[in-house]
Amino acid sequence: MRRARLRTWVVVVALLTACARVHPHVALPQLTLGEPSFFPTLEAYASAPIVGGNTVELLLNGEQTFPAQIAAIRGATRTINYAQYFYEDGLVARDIASALAERCRAGVGANVLLDAFGTLAMPREYSDEMTAAGCHVAWFRPLHRLWPGSKTNNRGHRRILVADGRVAITGGSGVSRKWMGDGRTEDHWRDTDVRIEGPAVSYVQGAFAENWLEATGIVLGGEAYFPGPVSPKGQVYTQVVRSSPAGGSFAMYTAFLIAMASARKSIYVTNPYFVLDDKMTEALLTAKLNGARIAVLVPGKIDHNLVRQASRARFGELLQAGVEIYEYRAALLHSKTMVIDSIWSTVGSTNLDNRSFALNDELNVIFYNADVARRLEKVFEDDLAHSRKVTYERWSKRGWKERVLELIAFPLRDQL
Repeated sequence: MRRARLRTWVVVVALLTACARVHPHVALPQLTLGEPSFFPTLEAYASAPIVGGNTVELLLNGEQTFPAQIAAIRGATRTINYAQYFYEDGLVARDIASALAERCRAGVGANVLLDAFGTLAMPREYSDEMTAAGCHVAWFRPLHRLWPGSKTNNRGHRRILVADGRVAITGGSGVSRKWMGDGRTEDHWRDTDVRIEGPAVSYVQGAFAENWLEATGIVLGGEAYFPGPVSPKGQVYTQVVRSSPAGGSFAMYTAFLIAMASARKSIYVTNPYFVLDDKMTEALLTAKLNGARIAVLVPGKIDHNLVRQASRARFGELLQAGVEIYEYRAALLHSKTMVIDSIWSTVGSTNLDNRSFALNDELNVIFYNADVARRLEKVFEDDLAHSRKVTYERWSKRGWKERVLELIAFPLRDQL
């Protein structure tokens, strides 16, 4: 009960003390994927290099993600950096805490960064177990700092695991019973993460180090965290994009807009919080006018109903323009991916809403590789088989309760 009241108080204070939007993007460059200027343009605006020599393994749902995380933790011999936005009780929560504690007892240096809001439901025994084993546990942006102008409303939404500076896992999954299973079963969420080896891992490590420095004042460095030149592990060109609006960066928003504007063949979007602003809506509609197939997969049900209604309020404009919209029915959809023209793809923590673009610290990994794109397209098509297509006729006949919720959600769009 105390935690529930605290959550409510934090939300109220956040709504009253902080409202931010991304800087206006009035015009976008005319680019196409593959032209010589595309890479340097994305590198410039994302402040992130595109590096080759990486291997990429897609991890679908808890049945693949959690075993990969546990294996990476247990295989670490020097350092582990672990950041999580959402952590609550459950078997997998116990397994991860215990695996981290075991490595700390074995002499591995482990830094665990937990978002103070997203982990309110995490039993204290887990952090106590890790701390007693010698792990360094810290909370990101503690909730006792509630004052106008504070960063209380800017949450650490990144999910990061880096073992020995050589293996990284990131994406959208939290730690809870909800994320266990195959993503096709009621109450078992559908999500996507990615495991990376190669030079790009150091940039995922850098995202953790950025947040760790803010939370603790400790600068991480040296061979144990950033091992010397990393030999190529594969053929995938990868870009690690981190947005930290509290620090003045809206990198993910700009990267998404430029990529969408470059589309000529297709854009496949999977996202649970599809609350587009005017410019991002315009980018999708322009791509459609340029001949691209635009298909969007959103939840049929969601953990925050106001978000669902805020999203559905603008379906009519997209549907009339020929954008395909599908609602995932098998379970709650939480995956955040996008594939453009069968070459550009991304997996990460960023929702397509103002909260992710203008308020939270987020992390996405972008891949410039046809094989990875085709894998994600196959996943997208498989998910569509468990979805229902939204038609304009059905949308226009939605009931009065839905329309009322849309009106209620409208003034809160910037905070959703």
